[in-house]
Amino acid sequence: MTPVVAIAIAAAWAAYAPVPVPASREQPFIIPEGTWARRRSGDPVDILPQKIRLTLGINDVLLLTNRDKVPQTFGPALLMPGQSFRLPFELASEYQFACSAHASGQMTIIVDPFPASPWGRLRWRVLELAHSFSDKTHEPSP
Repeated sequence: MTPVVAIAIAAAWAAYAPVPVPASREQPFIIPEGTWARRRSGDPVDILPQKIRLTLGINDVLLLTNRDKVPQTFGPALLMPGQSFRLPFELASEYQFACSAHASGQMTIIVDPFPASPWGRLRWRVLELAHSFSDKTHEPSP
């Protein structure tokens, strides 16, 4: 089998295979203990990504957990130490939130529509693959 045929078969599978829907649609993020102290000491700690990408029907609930010893804000929510905040999304769009745990003070949440068409499924799988590689090469600082 030539590489071109193998790529064509893989692309056809990616376009037509159903998208797996997980048991939990939450996408968790944790604000670790010591985040505020490190930032106050001048360390530009980057614990959360600048952009978070979610997909309706797959991982459309953002779950933030504050493990720091001080309250953190996310949009209009105040997360006390040990508290979690669930934010479900029902509309595909781009959202901007103020976020005290983020180095820039802002965070963007991009919610993509459910990949219902073959091109949508192919695009979703390519983005997921690219995201998994970027997660491995851009780990947050300890």
